[in-house]
Amino acid sequence: MNQATNINLTKALFSATFLAIVLLVTVILPAEYNIDPTGVGEKIGLTVFQDNTSDTAQIAPLAQQQENRHEVEVVVPAGRGVEYKFQMAKFAKMEYEWLTDGDALYFDLHGEPEGDETGYFESYAITTGATMKGSFTTPFAGSHGWYWKNTSDKPVTVYLVANGTFEVTGLKH
Repeated sequence: MNQATNINLTKALFSATFLAIVLLVTVILPAEYNIDPTGVGEKIGLTVFQDNTSDTAQIAPLAQQQENRHEVEVVVPAGRGVEYKFQMAKFAKMEYEWLTDGDALYFDLHGEPEGDETGYFESYAITTGATMKGSFTTPFAGSHGWYWKNTSDKPVTVYLVANGTFEVTGLKH
């Protein structure tokens, strides 16, 4: 090999090493280990993937951390809507299943951040249906649950079963 080739290889090696270090610090450490020395990982949303149980500020009180099972029937009056909510910590998990006694309902599964006064909410699923089954992990602490709207001319009953780490808030008035 000649000297020009050696110089080019050396430059490529240093460039690749530098790029690997930048990716390690800005992407891999925040996403895999929730270590974010530059703050870039949080800005691009990589630290939300970690369940940071070592940070007690993000952990719910012990009573909230227990696995709960909740079953309820919610009547959605004709031509009206209701909300049914759960108070959940950041990164709390819920498995759920609900079905109606017949008619489909418009619904919005969403969350509202704790302490927010602006009216902001984040929707996880919006559609119309007579049943839904799934799970989710909360991206923030706050109130999470369903808004069901009945567009029919008779009441519809929703049968809801939820398992997870939450406190039941119930019907929101």
